[in-house]
Amino acid sequence: MDFVLLYIVVALGLSTVLNLLLKRLGVSQIIGYILTGTIIVYAFDLREYGSSAMLGHIGDFGVVFLMFTIGLEVSLSKMNSMKAEIFFNGFLQVSLTAIFIFLVSYYYFGLPTVPAIIVALAIALSSTAVVLSYLKNSKEINNPYGQRAMGILIFQDIAVIPILIFLGFLASKGTQSISTVLIDTFISAVLVLGLLFIVGKRVMTWLLHFSARSEVDELFMSSVLFIVVSAGLLASFMGFTYSLGAFVAGMIIAETKYHHKVESDIAPFKDILLGTFFIVVGMKIDIVFFIKHIDIIITTFILIFISKTAITYVIMRITSSHTRSLKTALALSQVGEFSFVIFAVASVGGLLEKELESLFVLVVIFSMVITPFFISKINKFVSYISNYQYLGLDTSAFVSRKDHVIICGYSVTGKFVAKNLDLINAHYVIIDNNPKQVQEALKEGKEAYLGDMSKLSLLDALHAKNSVAVIVTLDNIEKKRAICEAVLKHTKDVNLVVKVATLEDKENLQDLPITSIVDDKVEIGRILVERMMTCQIGGKKQ
Repeated sequence: MDFVLLYIVVALGLSTVLNLLLKRLGVSQIIGYILTGTIIVYAFDLREYGSSAMLGHIGDFGVVFLMFTIGLEVSLSKMNSMKAEIFFNGFLQVSLTAIFIFLVSYYYFGLPTVPAIIVALAIALSSTAVVLSYLKNSKEINNPYGQRAMGILIFQDIAVIPILIFLGFLASKGTQSISTVLIDTFISAVLVLGLLFIVGKRVMTWLLHFSARSEVDELFMSSVLFIVVSAGLLASFMGFTYSLGAFVAGMIIAETKYHHKVESDIAPFKDILLGTFFIVVGMKIDIVFFIKHIDIIITTFILIFISKTAITYVIMRITSSHTRSLKTALALSQVGEFSFVIFAVASVGGLLEKELESLFVLVVIFSMVITPFFISKINKFVSYISNYQYLGLDTSAFVSRKDHVIICGYSVTGKFVAKNLDLINAHYVIIDNNPKQVQEALKEGKEAYLGDMSKLSLLDALHAKNSVAVIVTLDNIEKKRAICEAVLKHTKDVNLVVKVATLEDKENLQDLPITSIVDDKVEIGRILVERMMTCQIGGKKQ
């Protein structure tokens, strides 16, 4: 027990120091966690624990909590609107990449059929942990290319289930027919989704409602942890991945009014467990084997990088522009963490040689180490080669910003708000989630950025606490409420002015302490009467 505590303390201290140093160099903290795992393993001779099932499960819960927060971003209605990103793009990316890698592995490198299939399926997957962590932290998850990357990653996480079932079928050497396996899986899926959406939804809503009413943060936090872990365990018990259960739980909570509070409260646990996951990844690194085969590992990675980027780019070009396709393809060019599971299951089932497993595990780790260095440079790279103007938020412009107005939405109403603010020489900044409207504002010489105002990190970057007012001009009531909740959570001192178009919208926002709700129909009626009182009617001034 004493030694376990020593390892934990050393890991915490070492990861903190490394990440502080790497942050100054502008390097992702993921690298710090991976280095921590490698140093701990060799410093205390813990190499046999690098493949520990218990450590693997603990690390996996970092991905579980990440997928839960992604579920919070993807409500059922949004999932329905993202069908093309998830099922069309996702299916084509996984299937075409797997087919290409299989053909190359089998015909060019001479791998036997089964190992070639396993390698192809593993390489087709990208890293949810690395890519979604970056997209969320950089606030690019709500940009068009971020949405497309997220959709494909969601499909990949779903695809892990049939892949593992298929590997189990291969390992069982046909003791069960494939039809029996598929029927059992379908029944399990129906049971899991039924329990979560029918029973689980009521339990989750009830639990969050009463824990929130208690006004005790610890009770609310424990309720959220219970929901995440229970949903993950239920999915695992029925033969699926932990992360799928957590993702569905997040989607359910996304339909409730608690989802923004849940997301902000769960963030520290997600970050800590994700750090643990990457430490476990670092523990898998065999330095001697890596040095011995470094040429093969780097060459394999380069081939995978080029192949996945090219295939994903071609798929994305069916429905997207050149720049979005290229950015999405580059973001998904690495190999993901679920590959570890695929290689481990295949190795235990006797489907993959140990040396081949070790080689590809190091290729996966190498790709996950390299990705944080280039993923943050994707926008600059694409801008350079495509003459493309990046519309993302440069937070350095807001270091000393204060007494400004934030206009959320630059449609028709937003344009008139900006015009009237210009008349009184007020300083303002425009935030919109629509690239066309942001581009239009920029062409007009206005300060405008692409972003989602419901994100607390964006509000912090905009120095919303120091602003004079936040004016919300959007029409979508769900997004409008999300922004209002986020602004009020961020600061209660700012003047929050919101436009509504219907009585239903007004009632939906009635429970929030909004400074001023402007009903456009009421205001039009008032202005019509004012104009009537000041105009000439029938030659008589009223």
